[in-house]
Amino acid sequence: MANKDAAFGFRPTRSLVGGELRTEEYAIAANHGTSIFTGQVVEAVAAGGIEQAAAGDTQQIGVFGGCFFTDPSTSKPTFKAFYPASTNASDIKATVHVDPFTVFEAQHDGTGTAAMNNSGFDFVGTAGSTITGQSTSEIDTSTSGTSGGFKQIGISTDPDNSDTGSANANAYVVFNTGEHVFKLTTGV
Repeated sequence: MANKDAAFGFRPTRSLVGGELRTEEYAIAANHGTSIFTGQVVEAVAAGGIEQAAAGDTQQIGVFGGCFFTDPSTSKPTFKAFYPASTNASDIKATVHVDPFTVFEAQHDGTGTAAMNNSGFDFVGTAGSTITGQSTSEIDTSTSGTSGGFKQIGISTDPDNSDTGSANANAYVVFNTGEHVFKLTTGV
């Protein structure tokens, strides 16, 4: 049975070392010009905040989980599942899944198989839905075997997306050593 092609970014599922899934708050600079969606990989910036990451960045800090700010047009506290580009607020706080041992579920953009376990992958896609706030990032299957940002540790048990004989199987991944800020030996 073919898998559903419905990318959702990187969804936290559990921790490799046990315990609760934890998040931290990071600032997003006022008027930052790029939207960030739930499930999207983010990177640390020198000023201490975060912004959208690109494949291959080595200062990835985690996965975006929404943001809170005072809406500049209504002056009301606002939670959004995505950061709307160019929001002119001085108090934007993002929730980020920063634990480098968090296991994420994500969809392959090609045919992902169990034979790819322990392989490195980059991600592809930085768009998302302004209605749901959900990212459409995926595992870049064509980068299998690289030292990309993620390491596949298994195929998902999702009955709608676990067919490794067709494209878009979901897989479980963790951040690769050297791609996550908390696994680096140098600063940002």
